Amino acid sequence: MKIVYCIAGTCHSGGMERVLANKANYLAGRGYEIVIVTTDQHGRQPFFPLNEQIRCIDLDINYEDNNGKSFLNKLMHYPVKQLLHRKRLESVLMREKPDVTVCMFNNDASFITGIKDGSAKLLEIHFSKFKRLQYGRKGLWRIADKWRSKQDENIVRRFDRFVVLTEEDKRYWGELNNIEVIPNAITYIPSEKSNLENKKVVAVGRYSFQKGFDRLIEAWRIVVKDFPDWKLDIVGDGEEYEKLKKLISGYGLDNSVALIKTKKNIGDVYRNASVYAMTSRYEGLPMVLLEAQSYGLPVVSFDCKCGPKDIIDEGENGFIVDDGNITLFAGRMAELMMDMSLRKRMGEKAGISILKYDETTVMDKWIQTFKSISDR
Repeated sequence: MKIVYCIAGTCHSGGMERVLANKANYLAGRGYEIVIVTTDQHGRQPFFPLNEQIRCIDLDINYEDNNGKSFLNKLMHYPVKQLLHRKRLESVLMREKPDVTVCMFNNDASFITGIKDGSAKLLEIHFSKFKRLQYGRKGLWRIADKWRSKQDENIVRRFDRFVVLTEEDKRYWGELNNIEVIPNAITYIPSEKSNLENKKVVAVGRYSFQKGFDRLIEAWRIVVKDFPDWKLDIVGDGEEYEKLKKLISGYGLDNSVALIKTKKNIGDVYRNASVYAMTSRYEGLPMVLLEAQSYGLPVVSFDCKCGPKDIIDEGENGFIVDDGNITLFAGRMAELMMDMSLRKRMGEKAGISILKYDETTVMDKWIQTFKSISDR
């Protein structure tokens, strides 16, 4: 079976790209022919290693050139790039003749089902239904976000299968006869867990509005007063680096908070921590929570849409805090920081709860889905 994954952007260091690389490698290792199509790769190597049998094709659309530009700039350039994108993607699909084409809910979602290459079309989303509105943008951007969110409801119905990550998100989409829940998988469950004795809290992710690290710093400002010997490491990179750096310095937290560049071997980060903190404004199914739990870390997370409710058993393997309640978030971190026995009890349960996200279990669901829609 040949599967083409279409990702409108690059294979960089983001969570979605890591999940894609893991799935593609698993399938390629079992005889599937995998092709990954990008739009903005510019000859750069994928951040995450890919099986040598996987082929990568870049369409050279350059959507990223317009990132951060004005509403008018995007209004002028986006339609032209969409036309070019469709033309080049159609050429690739007509040549490749895949059995299944997977759209990652990016800039090709609105037109890919209209390409008549004979493949089944599958749409997968790595965020929640409310992703666009949770940017919190104003003015024309707000109107555009609302309009595009409404269009999303129509777009998902055109696909042979629509895959979401959580039962929570499935409910938000309403009654759809093509919707299915398949969570992300943990590709590696380590034998060596954290001993939960280091006085360190950790968070991992892109320095962006979505990840809400500004909120984590606000919470840390409260909690560190009572725990001056504890440290917070925020591991990642991204457009808000300077903003976060200034926030840390402005609060006088330079000695207790560190912004650390993304590491490929993320295991050492988790093993050297004792608590994981997630302050995202929205997610799909946050891999960082699954990874942290696989290393036996208790977690504290805001109750954002979507994912934490599916992963965290409140008071058992971690804490879920009302979204935006920074004071309570700080309090929950403090509970874990002051009580090693509580950390170890929750960490042990975290290590057990993660088993339902085992790679073989999750990938069996994907394989059955691919067979089902390609046979149809």
